[in-house]
Amino acid sequence: MATFTQADLVGCIRQAAGEDEGLDLDGDIGEITFADLGYDSVAMVEVTLLVERKLGVSLPEEGTGKDATPKGFVDLVNELLPASD
Repeated sequence: MATFTQADLVGCIRQAAGEDEGLDLDGDIGEITFADLGYDSVAMVEVTLLVERKLGVSLPEEGTGKDATPKGFVDLVNELLPASD
């Protein structure tokens, strides 16, 4: 995978933590904290572990918790992904 996208993250969120019926994860959520989206720290640990397993990266706690944003999470993952040729 060359780049991790917000759509990739949303897929991981749905798989690991589910989605509230009243929430549109496909909307403009990039700058909304995970807490404001309804995800607590336990949910974000599940999401983070799934992303780590899928991509073979190790993510720091800072930047992946409930106070992080999807945009920040995606940016962090992309910084840690090995460059592809």
